[in-house]
Amino acid sequence: MAAAAKLTTTVSTKGQVILPKAIRQQRRWEAGTRLTVENTPEGVLLKPAPVFAPTRPKDVFGSLPYAGRAKTIEEMEAGIAAETKRRHARHRY
Repeated sequence: MAAAAKLTTTVSTKGQVILPKAIRQQRRWEAGTRLTVENTPEGVLLKPAPVFAPTRPKDVFGSLPYAGRAKTIEEMEAGIAAETKRRHARHRY
């Protein structure tokens, strides 16, 4: 699709708009893709909706309670390596 190409569509009686196939393919927007709609001074902006709600570390910190001393980096890396080996052995990577 050329950058200068002007594509058009029509608003249905139900307020639905069909996005041209070239744009859907370029954006990889398959059927069922959720989009956010934003009204801007230049027109309407469509963007893929985030899969997860935005969060900050302080919003989720402590959601998985742990009682005990903090793990060292080495202990965490060893745990990750052990789980990787376990999954690899089960062909689940």
